[in-house]
Amino acid sequence: MCRIVGILNTQAPVQSALLKRMRDTLNYGGPDAADYYINPGQQLGFGHRRLSILDLSEKGTQPLRWNGLVICYNGEIYNFAEIKSKMPAYKFTTGTDTEVILKAFHKWGKDCVKHFRGMFAFAIWEEKNKKLLLCRDRIGVKPLYWYAKDGVFLFASELKAFHEFPGFDKTINQNAVSLFLQQGYISAPYCIFQFAHKLEPGYWLEIDHHLKPVKTKYWSAKQVYASAKTDPRPEEEIVEELEDKLLESFQLRMVSDVPVGMFLSGGIDSTLVTALLQKKSTQPSKTFTIGFDHPDRDEAPFAKEVAKHLETDHSEFYCSESAITDVLPAFADLYDEPFGDSSGIPTYLVSKLAVDQVKVSLSADGADELFGGYAKYVATKNFFSKIDKIPDRIRKGIGKLINQVDPTWLDKNRNYFPVIRHYNDLDNKFSKLQNAFSATDQHAFFNSASSFMSARQVASFVPEHFPRYPKNGVKIDNNRLISYLGMIDLQTYLEGDIMCKVDRATMQNALEGREPFLDHHLIEFAMTIPDHLKINGGTTKYLLRKILYQYVPQEIMERPKQGFAAPFGQWMRSILKTEILAIPEDSGFLKTFQLNPVTVQQVITDFMESRRYVNASVIWFFYTLFRWYHRWIK
Repeated sequence: MCRIVGILNTQAPVQSALLKRMRDTLNYGGPDAADYYINPGQQLGFGHRRLSILDLSEKGTQPLRWNGLVICYNGEIYNFAEIKSKMPAYKFTTGTDTEVILKAFHKWGKDCVKHFRGMFAFAIWEEKNKKLLLCRDRIGVKPLYWYAKDGVFLFASELKAFHEFPGFDKTINQNAVSLFLQQGYISAPYCIFQFAHKLEPGYWLEIDHHLKPVKTKYWSAKQVYASAKTDPRPEEEIVEELEDKLLESFQLRMVSDVPVGMFLSGGIDSTLVTALLQKKSTQPSKTFTIGFDHPDRDEAPFAKEVAKHLETDHSEFYCSESAITDVLPAFADLYDEPFGDSSGIPTYLVSKLAVDQVKVSLSADGADELFGGYAKYVATKNFFSKIDKIPDRIRKGIGKLINQVDPTWLDKNRNYFPVIRHYNDLDNKFSKLQNAFSATDQHAFFNSASSFMSARQVASFVPEHFPRYPKNGVKIDNNRLISYLGMIDLQTYLEGDIMCKVDRATMQNALEGREPFLDHHLIEFAMTIPDHLKINGGTTKYLLRKILYQYVPQEIMERPKQGFAAPFGQWMRSILKTEILAIPEDSGFLKTFQLNPVTVQQVITDFMESRRYVNASVIWFFYTLFRWYHRWIK
């Protein structure tokens, strides 16, 4: 696990001082070693910061050069020993997966990636052909940005490295601003800067000496969904194979030369990871969780109960307002592209807690997407089919009525409504449902149910709405709708939000985060599981629960899904109020992002004075965009 940067410059020689400055903006993600490579012609340079996980000796230092190839790599190939055994003609001089990647590329070319199970972003330079190749893992666990303008090509693990390059063009991409306001993140291939991009998951990018980029896709969740066939076997056989595949994927991610721990929320997913690994371990697993002094957000007591049952070595940290104010000044550095997921802060804090005891920690992200864990999946499958049968005239009338309901009031009075009593964070969910009610098909319904603003609302803030979920050419099979929706989230929400959040929060603390649910073998199997074994009646993640209850009593686990976000709605009206009120007064900020000053002022005033319902996430998006602007633009 590391941080990487690179320069390919046709206009001037690459200077070592500049390359090292770019590299060392990311030193927190690779504090154990650093090195660089500049080719003899000085048109190319690689910079590397190392976080030592495998082969802790100096032999693991990068960039690594061998037989006319140079590699600069970030990530982990968990099955590197297996791959090495397939190359008996090659001699290996290190215990690193870096050397395995380089020699696998020499043997198989770009097909080498078909052998890799892991998370990775790497660059390979072919000295003879003067060709640069970039590659990103199938899901986008590891980040990889690139920039091309005026005869210069740059790449880096994070955007902040580009700011060190003289002449880096900071022109804002207005489509990315629209995406950010809708969802709170910017998914690949888009970037906040016009001339910068994210390499999409599952892609190669080739750059020749003319700096012409050519992208090649080697894997995608869409292709997996489209080619998958529903597993016809009895439920018990599918459950048995799923447990075997889960355990194999989880154990594979324990490969390490340093201590490994686990983030434990006490929810279904992280508890299952911990339970399956604990049953195979002779030592107590180290588990870590964050709590809040807020009953609707605090999962720490549940995590503690699970840890006690599984007999783990458990640590917890309670997140207070003072802890938040300590982290906030660094938020725009931590997430150096606009990022609106407020759970990024507790994720940073739990990483800070873990790194005192371990150097690697497992997370449980991806289970919701693969096994039917979100309420919006249930709503899209069950609710849309009902409203779609309502005549348009009546439907419009119901839509007007439902839009008059204050989600905050509904959330406070949930106990009077049995249908919604067990849903947590109802004000946020219901406001999305309001936007979704006018949808004309399932794809549009899901899009609205996943967005914090409707197209009309976004257009009231910025010049135009840029669609979040364009049609992707895959026909929706109603018999596999849950898998389809999970596929959409794998390509967007998981890559742009969840993976970004975990990667930046862990690496800022020199901690490697691993995602055991995101093995591509497991994903490919999950796409064959019938919908009714993902969501059974009203039970989400049905198969995962069935496996988990063999190891943890059901009564410990059965409670509403709470998520992992701090109570920012409350804090934005208190500790953050002064800064938020300053947003509409900052003309430079408004002009940079082409924001309508009237509607920005109105929404902030309405929120602060509770004149009408405003989704707190929308205000948080404006706040994080504001802080980002003052850190990286002004």
